[in-house]
Amino acid sequence: MRKIIYTKAGGGISVVTPVFNTFGEVKDFTEAQAEQRAWDKLPADAVNPRWVDPIEVPTDRTFRNAWEDTGKVSINMSKAREIHKERLRLIRAQLLSVLDVDYQRADEQGNVALKAHIAAKKQVLRDVTKHPSIASAQTPDELKVAIPDAFVIGNKLT
Repeated sequence: MRKIIYTKAGGGISVVTPVFNTFGEVKDFTEAQAEQRAWDKLPADAVNPRWVDPIEVPTDRTFRNAWEDTGKVSINMSKAREIHKERLRLIRAQLLSVLDVDYQRADEQGNVALKAHIAAKKQVLRDVTKHPSIASAQTPDELKVAIPDAFVIGNKLT
């Protein structure tokens, strides 16, 4: 069955999949009727709604909030980079909280060398969103693998 895509008033796109109800549907309800019902229920502020074949809608939802309708569903790489950076920030926050505890322990022990080592680790983590692989990624697949070394298991930060 076809899908409807449209641009939301605030940006981004929505994908609507017409459905048959599994309970209480009128006997002999057709696919065309299901599609018409979906079309009729589109929000009034839907911009440029149109029918698309389901294969036109990406199955990889990694950068779903960066999808745009440019005549086809495409990914706005600037938005995708920001989504990727936000995910890295969430990972970084967890790692920094562990290092904060380590730093406090080193401070309590008066271990200046260990404090400096931990401070250097924290700075590397603060810089992960500035990693060149993020800016240079030209495709969503390149961006998905743009993981700074600071997050790679077995590196000198762990």
